[in-house]
Amino acid sequence: MSVRTAVPIAMRLSWLVLFALVIGEFVTDLPGPGWATTVLPATVVFALMVATTVLQVGAAAPQGEPRPPVEVDPPVTGRWTALNSPADKTPSHGTHVYGQTYAIDIVADPETGEGEPPARPAFRWLWPFFRRNGAFPAFGVPLLAVAYATVVKASDGQRDHLSRNSLAGVIYLMVIEGNVRSFAGTRRIIGNHVILDLGGGTYAVYAHVQRGSLRVKAGETVRAGQLLGRVGNSGNTTEPHLHFQLMDGPDLDNARGVPFTWRGVGVPANKETFTVGEPAEVQAGTPAGERAAEA
Repeated sequence: MSVRTAVPIAMRLSWLVLFALVIGEFVTDLPGPGWATTVLPATVVFALMVATTVLQVGAAAPQGEPRPPVEVDPPVTGRWTALNSPADKTPSHGTHVYGQTYAIDIVADPETGEGEPPARPAFRWLWPFFRRNGAFPAFGVPLLAVAYATVVKASDGQRDHLSRNSLAGVIYLMVIEGNVRSFAGTRRIIGNHVILDLGGGTYAVYAHVQRGSLRVKAGETVRAGQLLGRVGNSGNTTEPHLHFQLMDGPDLDNARGVPFTWRGVGVPANKETFTVGEPAEVQAGTPAGERAAEA
């Protein structure tokens, strides 16, 4: 077990010990001075948090000259808007951790008729606090393989929670839910996900996949345009969307980000809307759902 793996585990165990000691102070009279049962464990937890952060950042930060962008097919079809794009800044999400230096978020943004409200619900300052996932056009949209690849990881057992696209929802996500998910580990942050080995030391990550929607499993080979699953709202999210990134290894805790470019699209800038047509085989009459069965 590497140090980068051991330290986060030690931090979680320390948190558990701290919680147990705090509860113990209220339930029973623990032996020894108070600093030994609360202050000392809290200091250890804080030290491990700092150590974990330093190790994660050091492991994820780019080394030397950045790799040239890897060209792959877009992972979706239809009309979308980019958020947190590496076209505007890197790291795109404010951190190199979890291999997301060049990650991008995209939300479905279908056109509506003149005078009609947008199909995607807008951010609300007050009400409603939360929305059901079906209100968002991205929820349930097919996710397609960006290249010929081997499935390394495929997990879709986590629930799709309600949206957090209000002021109260965002505060809850940042102050409470986000910290709990960080404590629980990477998989609780990215939610349901698929990781593909594209070859040449490049791996593609699809995060926040819909629960129970995956049509592939680890070890399978997929081809470009094949149905993998559907967009969901699992993990650390404010609304149903796709978080996509390339990285140089299959382990998000240790990988570094790799630049990407989508064939025919490039790298859409933040808030830029782009449209992707159906793959050639779909245009020829093969439904997306049947492509997975043929593999």
